[in-house]
Amino acid sequence: MREYFPLIAAGAAAGLLTLIFSAAWAVMRRRKAGPDFERSMKDGELIRRLMRYARPEWKSFLLALVIMLFSVAYDVISPLLVGRIEELLTDDFAMPRLLAMVAVYAGILIVSLVCTYFQAILLQKTGQRIVSHLREDLFAHIESLSHGQLSAIPVGKLVTRVTNDTNAISMLFTNIVVNLVKNCLVIAGVLGAMLALNYMLTLMVLCFVPFIVLFTVIFRQFSRQAYRRVKNATTDLNTYLSENLSGMKLIQVFNREARKKAEFDEKNDELRRAKRQQIFVFSIFRPVVYMLYISSVLCLLYLGGRGVIREVSFLGQTVTGGVIVSFYMYISKFFNPIQSLAEQFNWLQSALASAEKIFTVMDIPPEIADAPDAVELGEVRGEIEFRNVWFAYVPGEWVLKDVSFTVPARSTAAFVGATGSGKTTILSLLCRNYEIQQGEILLDGVDIRTYTVASLRRRFGQMLQDVFLFAGTVRSNILLGLEGVPDSEVLEACRYVNADRFLARLPDGLDEEVRERGNNFSAGQRQLLSFARTVIHRPEIMILDEATANIDTETELLIQNSLEKMRNIGTMLVVAHRLSTIQHADVIFCLSHGEIVERGTHAELLKLRGRYYELYTLQEHKQALARAALDAAAPVR
Repeated sequence: MREYFPLIAAGAAAGLLTLIFSAAWAVMRRRKAGPDFERSMKDGELIRRLMRYARPEWKSFLLALVIMLFSVAYDVISPLLVGRIEELLTDDFAMPRLLAMVAVYAGILIVSLVCTYFQAILLQKTGQRIVSHLREDLFAHIESLSHGQLSAIPVGKLVTRVTNDTNAISMLFTNIVVNLVKNCLVIAGVLGAMLALNYMLTLMVLCFVPFIVLFTVIFRQFSRQAYRRVKNATTDLNTYLSENLSGMKLIQVFNREARKKAEFDEKNDELRRAKRQQIFVFSIFRPVVYMLYISSVLCLLYLGGRGVIREVSFLGQTVTGGVIVSFYMYISKFFNPIQSLAEQFNWLQSALASAEKIFTVMDIPPEIADAPDAVELGEVRGEIEFRNVWFAYVPGEWVLKDVSFTVPARSTAAFVGATGSGKTTILSLLCRNYEIQQGEILLDGVDIRTYTVASLRRRFGQMLQDVFLFAGTVRSNILLGLEGVPDSEVLEACRYVNADRFLARLPDGLDEEVRERGNNFSAGQRQLLSFARTVIHRPEIMILDEATANIDTETELLIQNSLEKMRNIGTMLVVAHRLSTIQHADVIFCLSHGEIVERGTHAELLKLRGRYYELYTLQEHKQALARAALDAAAPVR
């Protein structure tokens, strides 16, 4: 029985390692905290959904699999060749056969390397195509979300999903899937060769397999938890950076740099702790597998070497030096795929954690969607009607209460009232940025929900208080991807809205660079560019939401002149706090607490001496006080 002592010792060592790893598992489970680590999607579901994107590329994967078989053949055959070469070295008369065997080994190695190169190139191209399609679908889904849904999700989180998380998934298709298949084939091929060579030594090696399986299962659980924590911490940090870098000017104005730095350090430390946990999990698995590999080699060297030295068979099977060399290489090739599973599991858990985040976003159902029988909106006259509309952003907290009104086609309607009375909400509902809870909104006598969202919004031109300009040029911000429009038409639109005056002062004209959010242009210039953008797209209905706010008097006069011209284009809906800018509207609706309390022309509402009269009188009083203060501050001549 003494000859089995090394095998027994190796088993005991493996059992001890199992206890150590189990203890580490218990420690890690105590460290696990928070709902972020609860699995929300099963691995099978994630893989099934990812495979939908891989299915169109099945020919490329099949070709990669065929190429991979050459590498697998090298891993299975090479130990037999080396063992045979070792036996031929003891034969003085086998030199020709030795050289032939070496040449065969070298040829197989070269073929394997060439196949590995082409396999890598093929998989990289295929993987990038798959990830590109996934990224496009994700971005398209984000575009389909309503304003309310987009407001509820931090921008940094969405950026992380589209960039970092899709990059992590690319490893799944370029490396992990094929290598997992390859490693399984290598393990199966190596086991078959080992059994054919010496089944008793093979059984000795298989004694360590149950421990490997146990460690792999445990590692899989911990690595998923660790990667989910890393993903959450990375998302939080990116979200924090996105918000605070955009508001850095305000942070500096209020001298809050130290406070924001402390908040950043806290989130950065959380990411560091998550990374440490991930490294800790990974640092245990690979050494454990390596210890099992060393234990199996020691058993092979003792038992096999004992049979060679004493020239006796091992449990009825002859053991030669070539068999020991082949088995040594086979054990290495048996454990190497298992050891590489650590790295592959590392990437696999990263990809699955990223897929979980991506599909969580993609599973958000859009609040605004086309009805099954929705049709394209054709020619528009521009008559708008609200019938008993009720709307609330938060259930039960009504922003609009039984609102009804009609705006005739090609007329101008204005909405006034205190902040929070529902003015902007009415305009947002008309474009279906939100969905009403009760009532109907009609366009030319037809419920807007019967039209597709895209065709409906195409008929509106919106000019808002906060004008958003994209990084690019003046031309690209006016056209917004509209193709086939000559520069002469763009310049004509600019002249129509009085934007040509400041454009003439720009060194590059329409090619002038627009920096992020248009911060190299004044508020008035950005507003005039938004007017030109609206005119060039020829909308039938125009929406102006505080378009004259926060601008100087000179620019306001230009905008007023532009508005007078634009009234001829189609129906115009205006929200304005400056009542002087809407005196010529065809109808004015005065709102209070989500209800229309007054309606009529400017003159009619003043005669009523109601809510509109109070707002107008209050503004006139403030303007008179401001003029008096300026006159008092003026130097006496």
